[in-house]
Amino acid sequence: MRKTALSDEILLSVEKPERYIGNEINAVIKDKNEVDIRFAMCFPDVYEIGMSHLGIQILYDMFNKRPDTWCERVYSPWTDLDKIMREKKIPLFALESQDPVKDFDFLGITLQYEMCFTNVLQVIDLSGIPLHASDRKEGDTIVIGGGPVSFNPEPVAAFFDLFYIGEGEMVYDSLLDLYKKMRKEGKSRSEFIHEAGKLPGIYAPSLYEVSYNEEGTVKSFKPLFDDVPATVKKQLCIDLDKVTYPEKPLVPFIRVTQDRAVLEVMRGCIRGCRFCQAGQIYKPLRERSTGFLKDRARAILDSTGVDEITLSSLSTSDYTGLKEIIEFLIENYSDKYINISLPSLRIDAFSLDVMSKVQDVKKGSLTFAPEAGSQRMRNVINKGLSVDDIMKGSSLAFEGGWNKVKLYFMLGLPTETDDDVRAIADLANDVAALYFDIVPKEDRKGIRVMVTSSASFFIPKPFTPFQWAPMNSSEEFLRKAHLLNEHFRDELNHKSLKFQYHENDLSLLEGLMARGDRRLSKLIETAYNNGALYDSWSDCFDRSIWDRSIEECNVDVDFYTTRERKTDELFPWDFIDCGVRKDFLRSEYEKALKAEVTPNCREKCSGCGAASFGGGVCFEAKG
Repeated sequence: MRKTALSDEILLSVEKPERYIGNEINAVIKDKNEVDIRFAMCFPDVYEIGMSHLGIQILYDMFNKRPDTWCERVYSPWTDLDKIMREKKIPLFALESQDPVKDFDFLGITLQYEMCFTNVLQVIDLSGIPLHASDRKEGDTIVIGGGPVSFNPEPVAAFFDLFYIGEGEMVYDSLLDLYKKMRKEGKSRSEFIHEAGKLPGIYAPSLYEVSYNEEGTVKSFKPLFDDVPATVKKQLCIDLDKVTYPEKPLVPFIRVTQDRAVLEVMRGCIRGCRFCQAGQIYKPLRERSTGFLKDRARAILDSTGVDEITLSSLSTSDYTGLKEIIEFLIENYSDKYINISLPSLRIDAFSLDVMSKVQDVKKGSLTFAPEAGSQRMRNVINKGLSVDDIMKGSSLAFEGGWNKVKLYFMLGLPTETDDDVRAIADLANDVAALYFDIVPKEDRKGIRVMVTSSASFFIPKPFTPFQWAPMNSSEEFLRKAHLLNEHFRDELNHKSLKFQYHENDLSLLEGLMARGDRRLSKLIETAYNNGALYDSWSDCFDRSIWDRSIEECNVDVDFYTTRERKTDELFPWDFIDCGVRKDFLRSEYEKALKAEVTPNCREKCSGCGAASFGGGVCFEAKG
């Protein structure tokens, strides 16, 4: 009989004990004595967030299809259990077997967001694994990172043995085969890490050395051995129909953040927004066939019993088979009360017609992401959205019965002026005014239109055209937010407008980590030791801990955040080849400074370099 790692007494004393017991529907249980490799797959956040992540579901399914491997899940314990585990010296455990993570061959940690770094240390620490990769001995679990943040792994390089750069379906089998072979041959842990570092897409930080210039920039980044590649190339699946996709995803016992089935229709994006890291690192756009999606939709809905399915991608409107797959779902599942969720849609006549048929959102809200208030700024960021597009979409929405609109913006974008900031409120006011022009008074039924505008603070991310750009200081972010807030109050339709903005302190730290190098590992560890944990949660984030840690480590935050990079500067992440050339990104930055627009990938190829992968949108015209 399976025994839980936590006693009933402990489970009853913590919030949501279901987070820690495992045994959910479709969980994979194997005999640990009949497998060769045990892999603990971790999302370094609370269970409800981690269970909503498609990437882990895909790898969980893929690994467990191997007869020689058992993949289990690990999430960050919430603060109440964290305290108990430390007091009672209970090691962190995997959900399926309830065995300690330190007994596993691998601990794989997905890095989705820079502010999870202290949770990464929590997971390693509570597992009883030495924090520093350099301190790990023979028999210690191998810690490997992946996910979008691993495209600049340097701030946490000290804590990882390996990083996987790119999409997991490509090389993980080779990595596990290599591990199994070398262990059978009696090879050491360090020998395996060295050999793994030769595999495509695998980066072993211990096999490279970094030197710095006097002013603090990176001088060189070189492999320590002749047989280790100087450049690590992103791994990417071209034919998404030929890789695994879970037909029996895990079904949690409690409500999670994204409590629905997920159908990933494509990867990549054609849009080329200059602030968007995902749009660059997942190039080129690759679609799944409608036949593949129909088969998976049937299997997933049959095996889970969920009442909602979402069509997921960076820009679902750009999926060429969208109409066909939606009609299939409506025809086969509308009588079964399956709701279809359609994120990342452009608001046009087709989208609104579809949403009115498949979603119970008639009196809910619709979301636009103009990102900037003025047309000049939308050209700077290459948003590809005009004020006419926004107004036409809003008009269609109001005519269709919607009376709530959400608008997403960014503050602190390159070349932004105070007039550009004020233009955000002006645009929101124009949208609200349009409602009164479109909807007759007798049809409003006493309901006031509500336009909610949210502003986040711009962070220049690696592998984007804006990686050279300076980030606003915390004080400048706040000044702009207050300026915008005042302008909202002065708008004619201010009673129909609502404005909210993100925490500027958190954005500053995110920018620091996103653009950092290996020297920040000390800061992250110091902050963790000083009590930082769950930094992305507003009720847990403590700015004073980070301020004290920054002072203790003598880190010059402005060097990483508010400094504009030189054209020829060597970035900490330049050893990674994401498929998009650096000179292309630089040309896009220079076009941004002149507010010049680049057409999307289907309108015209810009020669970014992604065609080197040999497929996707780059070859649509030829195929």
